[in-house]
Amino acid sequence: MLKPTLNQLKILQTVAEEGSIVRAADRLHLTPPTLSIQLSKLADHLGAPLYEIVGRRVELTGAGRDTIAAAQAIHQELGLLEQRLAARAGIERGRLQVAAVSTAESILPRLIGAFQNEHPGLQIRLKIVPRDELLGRIDRGDDDLYLMTRPPKREGLLIEAVGVNPLVIIAHPSHPWLTEPHHPLSDLGQQRFVSREMGSGTHYWIGQWLASRGIEFAPSLELGSNEAIKQAVMAEHGIAMISLHAVSAEVKAGQLALLQLPDVPMPTWWYAVRPTARQTTPAAQAYLDFLKQRWPELDESLLELLQARGFPTAHIKKTNAKEY
Repeated sequence: MLKPTLNQLKILQTVAEEGSIVRAADRLHLTPPTLSIQLSKLADHLGAPLYEIVGRRVELTGAGRDTIAAAQAIHQELGLLEQRLAARAGIERGRLQVAAVSTAESILPRLIGAFQNEHPGLQIRLKIVPRDELLGRIDRGDDDLYLMTRPPKREGLLIEAVGVNPLVIIAHPSHPWLTEPHHPLSDLGQQRFVSREMGSGTHYWIGQWLASRGIEFAPSLELGSNEAIKQAVMAEHGIAMISLHAVSAEVKAGQLALLQLPDVPMPTWWYAVRPTARQTTPAAQAYLDFLKQRWPELDESLLELLQARGFPTAHIKKTNAKEY
């Protein structure tokens, strides 16, 4: 009779994700020998070797891959059970888990806080992670709701636009283009760009946007957060294309300036993503309804800021959002 534990399955899944026993042990706050003992016990229970060492990397065997697939199915079933029990208890005794790409760090915390104030009995967890990690969470069904600007094109997802995400080009207030505003887009090729890291949604959008206009995207500095980008631009390291959500306060305060260029702002939008296989709990539905009610206020604030500085806005309204 098989006797694997949920903890052993979690250990194997972490080892598979990290490709290393040492890194998996560090992530799980275990010692490598303890982790290895648990993997050996799991292999003994299942009667088959689960991994092998190839070079310096741990590679799963066929039995290991089968075990991971079963572990993910068990995890999803337990998640569904938790949702059903939460639905019986109602919103105030339920739990809500939301994950979003890192660009959301300037928006979601305050929206989560406002929602929490309306439902103090609800347990809420918010994960803000890089896009690649978010895609993994979607694949595993880790969360109730996901927020991102570039949803994956795949089956089994419910995707709907919830708000605008204009990408603007920011510069130091002393940038010469602010007094000489009539520059063609081709001149961007001579500017130093500060950018998010490769793999981020913003990096992708900028690269696509510039490439479609015949401009090579070769950032001089890649950083892991919007806050770091703002600091670099304020230190006159270069210019950056970034979500207006992330810089609206600094633009209003005069710490950063918006460059007027053709086709700017670039229109992108925020999307709420839900896996169809995961039952929408009352808490998740309530939060989605809350976002639809509150997000238009954020949209209007951004559009007013752009209009006050002479930027076009009709093309970035939520009604123009792409279908997925």
